[in-house]
Amino acid sequence: MTQFHKTLSTWFQQNRRNLPWRKSNNPYFIWVSEIILQQTRIEQGIPWYFHFLERFPDIKTLAEASEEDVLLVWQGLGYYSRARNLHKAARQIMLQFNGKFPDSFDQIRKLKGVGDYTASAVASISFGLPHAVIDGNVYRVLSRIFGISTPIDTAAGKKEFSQLAASLLDREDPGPYNEAIMDFGALQCKPLNPICSDCPFETKCFALKNRQIENLPVKSKKAPQRNRFFNYLFIRYRDGFYLQKRAEKDIWKNLYQFPLIETDLDLDEKEVILSSRFLEIFKNRDPVIKSVAPKITHLLSHQKLFIRFINITLNEPVSEPGYVLIPIEEMTSFPFPKPLNNYLLKQLKKSI
Repeated sequence: MTQFHKTLSTWFQQNRRNLPWRKSNNPYFIWVSEIILQQTRIEQGIPWYFHFLERFPDIKTLAEASEEDVLLVWQGLGYYSRARNLHKAARQIMLQFNGKFPDSFDQIRKLKGVGDYTASAVASISFGLPHAVIDGNVYRVLSRIFGISTPIDTAAGKKEFSQLAASLLDREDPGPYNEAIMDFGALQCKPLNPICSDCPFETKCFALKNRQIENLPVKSKKAPQRNRFFNYLFIRYRDGFYLQKRAEKDIWKNLYQFPLIETDLDLDEKEVILSSRFLEIFKNRDPVIKSVAPKITHLLSHQKLFIRFINITLNEPVSEPGYVLIPIEEMTSFPFPKPLNNYLLKQLKKSI
């Protein structure tokens, strides 16, 4: 056992987080938790973990569900490709492994939506296989303690950190070791305001000695942010509203939305209403603009959405391809992106 491992192990015994998926080495539970936590903070992820497992307690139940059911349960958590991949991987396990979760790294790695990190976590925690996890927490801990300035988003950086992580791994008990280094990064060696004054690596940390805490780890580039302008038409006809399903390869694929006019520029509401697309949708009909909600912004990983909702009533139906008229009482049975679902619930409370 290396000195690094001894120090980390002692810290872990005193600071180990009591997380629900750590009460079992069931690979399905570990897998679901890791997928949820890919883009979600633990505080938010825990209730979703219970929520998801309540509906889909095992691989077979998840595989037999429809994608729409899975997306509805996932609704509000965001990054919906995670839910779609979980669903596809569950069906993959049923077909290729007779419903039994694969127990080798290479087989786990081939599951839909599973990368090196998730495969390493499940393989080490559930099956005791010697594979080191490398996530944001691990990059941060290793770069600071060992003084590695190679950018983590380059091939050279990934190789260097992978080799170091593998050399430090406790090969006899890899699961607890991986949990320990992730916990250390999350609780002690935090991105901002790390607890350096009470750190067991205080005397050995390169970043602390050289005042490089804020500079490590290093990233070589940052993806540009894309601005998008969404104008949703909340169209009521009689006792229903119109919906459409997002089918293209884009954000929120296979979720439902209100009819959308996306514009290249940030138009005001009058410009939207006078746009050729708006006029095409309603043709010779006489839409009544009931209200226009204040614009909201919604941040995604590399996109910033500017969202406006325009409330409209009609005395005759529209016939746009892909538009489906849904009775009011059935609206909440469809999976929506979070900002749309929030708006819908507010409107339904008003009994409009």
